[in-house]
Amino acid sequence: MKNTYIDLIEQSYYFPQEGFDLNNQFLTFHGVSLKYLIDKYGTPFKFIYLPKIGDQIKKARNLFKRAIKKNNYQGSYHFCYCTKCNHFYHVLSEALKHDVNLETSSSFDIDLILKLFLEGKIDKERTILHNGYKTDDYLVKILQLVESGFTNSVIILDSADELKRIQALNPSKKIKIGVRMAINEEAQSAYYTSRLGIPAQKMLAFFREHLKDSEQFELKMLHFFVDSGIKDTLYYWREFQRALSLYIDIKKESESLTAFNLGGGFPIRNHLGFEYNYEYMINEIVSTIKQTCTQEGIDTPNIFTEFGKYTVGESSAIIFEVLEQKQQNDTEAWYIINNSLMNTIPDAWSIHEKFILLPINKWQNEYQRVNIGGISCDHSDYYNSEDFNQEILLPKYPKEDKEPLYLGFFHTGAYQDAISGYGGIKHCLIPAPKHVIIDRDENGHFIDYVYREEQSVQEMFKILGYKNT
Repeated sequence: MKNTYIDLIEQSYYFPQEGFDLNNQFLTFHGVSLKYLIDKYGTPFKFIYLPKIGDQIKKARNLFKRAIKKNNYQGSYHFCYCTKCNHFYHVLSEALKHDVNLETSSSFDIDLILKLFLEGKIDKERTILHNGYKTDDYLVKILQLVESGFTNSVIILDSADELKRIQALNPSKKIKIGVRMAINEEAQSAYYTSRLGIPAQKMLAFFREHLKDSEQFELKMLHFFVDSGIKDTLYYWREFQRALSLYIDIKKESESLTAFNLGGGFPIRNHLGFEYNYEYMINEIVSTIKQTCTQEGIDTPNIFTEFGKYTVGESSAIIFEVLEQKQQNDTEAWYIINNSLMNTIPDAWSIHEKFILLPINKWQNEYQRVNIGGISCDHSDYYNSEDFNQEILLPKYPKEDKEPLYLGFFHTGAYQDAISGYGGIKHCLIPAPKHVIIDRDENGHFIDYVYREEQSVQEMFKILGYKNT
């Protein structure tokens, strides 16, 4: 029986597959030579491959376009990018090349919108959806956005009180409103109903009392969001049907209501055996809306999605070097990498998120089961099969081998920098790794450059208040 790492992968998965291949026994990512990047930049480093962002946007749009045509659906589809997922300028710039709408979630997000406008990245007709809890500062900035001429700025109400607080600010222009339906959580949740949104059973009465005949507000959208994602499960379809039924009930009394927002939630690949039928799910969504609305005698709504993780998650990776092998007992081997997992991919230990973990080299070696350990002093700074329901199998190699083993955690582009605090204080004062951007020029050739060097001791000391020495 063959027991090299390449044999393991080829026997377990279809390989090569989208995004991953071997070139001269080194792993490549969307055709990018990871050996070239390692030789040029050293490790650790994180990189983002910008063209993947546009690929994801085009994929979703094309699938919705096909489903709309197939079902003779009369509404339109609108792709929104959630800025909170990855706020970097190069990420927003890449997404906006594909004419996406935007979704905000906090006060500073409005400053970001204005910055993009001043730089000519967006115009005032761009649809901007405002989600999240509305602090006073957030509300004031949204209204200033509307006053300045942003004609498609839509405030998604997270509670009934938010409408009262908007009224108290006496807006001079008519405000476009969306209402968010609070979902019922899954059975294993610590609570039954989400804290986000207005309970479905109260929504129709709220609409009739505060929005139906209002001269100050115009209801445009019903929004719902299932945290576990858009999946072919009884739970998802139950909440989808509840939201669609609520949309229909309100639509029968509201001419201005034209948009049904599915929120976010398309999954991304987190292992080589990942399977998800995007085309099937999108067609089921479109056909169900069409059929239900036809039965009820109402126009089909425009469909909005808010894709953040789906848009940017698969575009990024972090590359480490194994510093040391440790055999702690008869069965537990450790590979210690040259940074902290808690700092660089915090979702791995905080919510036990999975990422694609692959070696960059030594695919012709035999493999073994290992645990991955970071260099911080924290017990939780590890990645292994116990928490992730998958065996971590990686190439063996002799300790005297002059070439180190390099490891890559892939599809890390969503939330990791925001959660870990980009450029901030890191656990054990372990510096944030170098940040590399990869793009293609107009001829399709790769371009790579350093966006930010590895965090320095001076940067950390400045934040901590130590005087320069």
